[in-house]
Amino acid sequence: MSLHVVIGAGPVGTATARLLAARGDHVRIVTRSGSGPEHPNIDRVTADATDPQALLAHCQGATALYQCAQPAYHRWSQDFPPLHHAVLAVAERSGAPLITVGNLYAYGEFDGPVSESHPVRPNSVKGRVRADMWSEQLAAHRSERIRTAEVRGSDYLGPAATSAFTVMVLPAVLAGKRALAPADLDAPHSWTATADVARLLVAIADDETAWGRAWHVPTAPPLSIRALADLTASVAGAPTARIGRLPAALLWAAGLFNRDAREMRELRYQFDRPFVLDSSAATSRFGLAPTSLEDTLRATLHELPGGVPARTAAGR
Repeated sequence: MSLHVVIGAGPVGTATARLLAARGDHVRIVTRSGSGPEHPNIDRVTADATDPQALLAHCQGATALYQCAQPAYHRWSQDFPPLHHAVLAVAERSGAPLITVGNLYAYGEFDGPVSESHPVRPNSVKGRVRADMWSEQLAAHRSERIRTAEVRGSDYLGPAATSAFTVMVLPAVLAGKRALAPADLDAPHSWTATADVARLLVAIADDETAWGRAWHVPTAPPLSIRALADLTASVAGAPTARIGRLPAALLWAAGLFNRDAREMRELRYQFDRPFVLDSSAATSRFGLAPTSLEDTLRATLHELPGGVPARTAAGR
């Protein structure tokens, strides 16, 4: 069996490891805690991925490397560059192609559906972190030091996925309570399934002609936060969703005491207007249709801790 090394056991790393293992590959998933999904084809390894020597020891002979790890959201500026540089060094020394997981932050604000050809012009701290990492990664590819590609999706849905919707809206909808979100509740918004991120990562790793560029993850047609809340209630058998807009002043005030709320401030532009991803290039090239939002929500609910609350599962 060929060896595939997955760095990180979050929603995307877990989905990628499971996908590779299910098709018969030998998977080594590397985390600081030794966590990850259980499967006969998956080895869970404890290592610090910011240490090139420690990481390289587990990547020799690998067919591909998948960088799915992400530091704490409020620590991107400090912790992402060391992780990124270590992974680039290991890709160069091992010779294995490196497929990384990115997002749309580096594009900054945009009008209309954003494609991979949109200029990189970040307007946030996190966007600049992403843009700088991709610039270094692409330069290393073009100088033939490494072979690489990146996949980019919008806000995640799926088992254990973390996004503004899954944190602020979904729990309230399931509990039959009124949700509040700091957003234009009716603006179209793209939601990417973590399972589709994994599928594209693997497809690109298998196709060397796809390396040297970024690809957008096949993503279902956009849906507003209000419509997604309604769909969630329908899929879960919960009471009709109730949702209101969280005033910007309250979000700002919350940021004085809550670091997650504080981190959302600079990215509010993504929810104040349409935020739509164009994934037609990957859909056409790889023949990957996006998972429906209904199926993605079912998968999300299925793996909630303790399952779907009884009152919603029963439709009460």
